[in-house]
Amino acid sequence: MNNNWSKYVQGANTLYYSRKLRFDDSFSKQFINAFGIETDKELKILEIGCGPGALAGALKRWYPKAEITGVDLDSAFIEFAKENEKGVTFLEGDATKLPFEDETFDVTISNTVSEHIEPGAFFGEQKRVLKKGGVCLVLSARKGYRQKSEFERETEFEENFWKKVSAFDDSMERFSVGKYAMNEKQLPRTMQEMGFMKISTAYAVSNLTPDNEENSKETAISMINANRHNDLDAIKSVWDTMPEHAAKEEIEEMMRLANEKYDRRIQKYLSGEKEWDTTVSITMIARGVKENEHEKR
Repeated sequence: MNNNWSKYVQGANTLYYSRKLRFDDSFSKQFINAFGIETDKELKILEIGCGPGALAGALKRWYPKAEITGVDLDSAFIEFAKENEKGVTFLEGDATKLPFEDETFDVTISNTVSEHIEPGAFFGEQKRVLKKGGVCLVLSARKGYRQKSEFERETEFEENFWKKVSAFDDSMERFSVGKYAMNEKQLPRTMQEMGFMKISTAYAVSNLTPDNEENSKETAISMINANRHNDLDAIKSVWDTMPEHAAKEEIEEMMRLANEKYDRRIQKYLSGEKEWDTTVSITMIARGVKENEHEKR
């Protein structure tokens, strides 16, 4: 069993609930337009590095006639995905050694995966499993905006806790997090160098502001709780990765403080008081096509 990413880098709750919001149907038009894939066509779509399954679930809603497969190296993510997203096939697998035959899929898609894998292996495997004329979609997070609520200010206890443990956190280096990150110019250029054709780029913006009147109560609370999951997973990761540097009592107090903050934020929302905290997420979508035989030079 491999659960390095879910245990030491980002927890399943953090990824799942934040991505459920980012790929909510209210933002679907932006993604569907950028993907350039017919929504009513029978396709075989592979998500590489699917994590806990939120994007794969969105793809199943947006492309109801498609056969969606998600693959990830992390066993905990795959288990979580199978429990929470139905109608999708989830498998454990390595993005650099995909467990599929040549020319199996019409579309490959990934979200914040290219940053962590050597480009030759990452794109080479996708070219191998894509059919001729197949589409490769690479999604990557770009710098967005985060305005916290007044309840998210750190107490002195929290500041001291994070200052202490950050000195011992080597997870980014240990797991090559972001080692192969590319900017907005480098990503499409790399796809071109790897032999993909008809390269295009687009950007999707997800505005996650609980106090927007257009949001339902359920959606607004989900936005608040997505930040809660992120904080709780980060605290849990400290206990999993460096228990020698954090006492159990410290972890419990950090958990209590985090839950208290978000409970207060939800209560303020339910009382009708506007806080206008927000997270603006920007996703870059790079699109390329595997050449057909007649297109080869």
